[in-house]
Amino acid sequence: MATFDDLLEEVGSFGRCQKRIFAMLCLLSVPFSGVYVGIVFQGFTPDHWCRDSVLVERRQDCGWSLEESRRLTAPLVNTSGVLQRSSCDQYEVDWNTTELSCDPEKLDLSRVAVTTCKDGWEYNYEGRKSFVTEFNLVCSDGWLVDMYQSTLNVGFLVGSFAFGYFADRFGRMKSFLLSNVINVVAGIAMAVVPDFISILVLRTIYGFSIKGGWMAIYVLLTEIVGVKYRRTVGILYQMFFSIGLLILPLLAYFITDWRWLQVAITAPFALYIAYYWFIPESPRWLISQNNSSKALEITKAIAKENGKKLSLNFEISTDDEAESTSASLLDLIRTPNMRKHTFILMFNWFTSAVVYQGLIMRVGITGGNVYIDFLISGLVEFPAAFLILLTIERIGRRLPFASANILAGVSCIVTAFIPDSMFWLKTTVACIGRLGITMAFEMVVFVNTELYPTRVRNLGVSVCSTLCDVGGIVSPFLLYRLASIWLELPLIIFGLPAFTLAPAATSPTRPGFCSGSPPILSLKLIFPLPRPRRLLSTLAIPQSSLLHSSRPSILSNAHYHPLLSFSGSSPLILPRQHFLFSVLLTFNTLFGSSH
Repeated sequence: MATFDDLLEEVGSFGRCQKRIFAMLCLLSVPFSGVYVGIVFQGFTPDHWCRDSVLVERRQDCGWSLEESRRLTAPLVNTSGVLQRSSCDQYEVDWNTTELSCDPEKLDLSRVAVTTCKDGWEYNYEGRKSFVTEFNLVCSDGWLVDMYQSTLNVGFLVGSFAFGYFADRFGRMKSFLLSNVINVVAGIAMAVVPDFISILVLRTIYGFSIKGGWMAIYVLLTEIVGVKYRRTVGILYQMFFSIGLLILPLLAYFITDWRWLQVAITAPFALYIAYYWFIPESPRWLISQNNSSKALEITKAIAKENGKKLSLNFEISTDDEAESTSASLLDLIRTPNMRKHTFILMFNWFTSAVVYQGLIMRVGITGGNVYIDFLISGLVEFPAAFLILLTIERIGRRLPFASANILAGVSCIVTAFIPDSMFWLKTTVACIGRLGITMAFEMVVFVNTELYPTRVRNLGVSVCSTLCDVGGIVSPFLLYRLASIWLELPLIIFGLPAFTLAPAATSPTRPGFCSGSPPILSLKLIFPLPRPRRLLSTLAIPQSSLLHSSRPSILSNAHYHPLLSFSGSSPLILPRQHFLFSVLLTFNTLFGSSH
């Protein structure tokens, strides 16, 4: 009997049909980037100060500038070590009973009492209308802006579990169809609802559906191509996310109203609904559901489009896609070394998500040209993927992973102390930090998948990567609340954890740890390996021999995007127990003793 991998070799591992499907599905990553970091433009907070209706009328009569009227409204306060006009306090003066000429310089307000804003705020819009200015989400209500991003990550967390179950139970394309329908409804509804609480609820639903659909399609792509093409497919799929990061500032520049920008980001998902009738279900999933006849029918259609002929005597073995039910959550903490690996990896996922998302959102509060700064910072994501491939094929995972974390940490801390007058130097160092954390975020999945044995690999990655979404929930609060104390303080907080992620092992890596060959156990990766493996490493025994794995796993060969949380299905391991694991994991994450 032939496995499905054998059939792929027969019909073409990456033929015309797979290229067509790949080209169509890659477009999904473009609007996803707008959903993920659209807060930079949709939640843009312009310069603002307390509004006084009397002074507004007087400004119009006397022809004052905004700065002149602001001097009469806002007292000077120390902000990040610099004296600036307050954004949240105003002089306690009744201008209706105070004689005021058109020469405001004559007034001395240094001894006047100060109070909080009573009549709303004025904004220096600079041509951009955000939900911050629409709902006055500043000062004491500023935390609601943090909630806009946190609720999205809550949706990511729940959606990863739910759609992982849906994709295993009902199929990849049905899950994708459901995801896009919800995306369109929730996304458009966000653009029209009148209150911010409804926006937060819809934002959670939006995150729930979009992450789940994105994951289901990623799995589908890796299931329909041959093993040697999975890494290429993964890299290109993530590069379309980076392309979306470059398109977003251009889109936001021309669409200055946040509601219309929301419509523009959501609109492509309405087109993606039609994909359901043009892209076949995953044959590999059909085999796992004991529907080999349908899988064979789709495989023949792929062969026909690829210009190949399928041998008539092919029978598909279902053993290749058998379910794995022996792994449990306790296996991840059963031994001291496994506990150490699990907790350190969870910490790594968490800190990488916090720093990666925090650095992106920070672009919106630095005070520069948000469009140019965002575009420049987005460009550095392209070399990250290529640097990973270039280094891991030659020197392994350990050194590049450690170097990327240290580079990100050092850059963040150095950037915090570079004066604003050295703009280009500050921007360059910040971009280097963005490059480092992007590499580290993408590489953590390599370390995660290769550190666990085959039997618990899928579960281990699912559990550890859950902290990615938890980090996304925390990140906006760390960024915006700390920045209100000192603008550069978040950079220092982001930089410190990177040094704790450096390799604990000190032995040098040996050549040969490549995607095309089995991992060599003499490579300790990031953490010291258990003693039995150290003994075997002296004999250079491949890990696949020790674990009795007959073929490489998709998880160890695919190049996954850092946003991909593995709480859902694995391309090759399709346990029905994912839903139960997901429920247990959710309660453990949200209500456990460590959180």
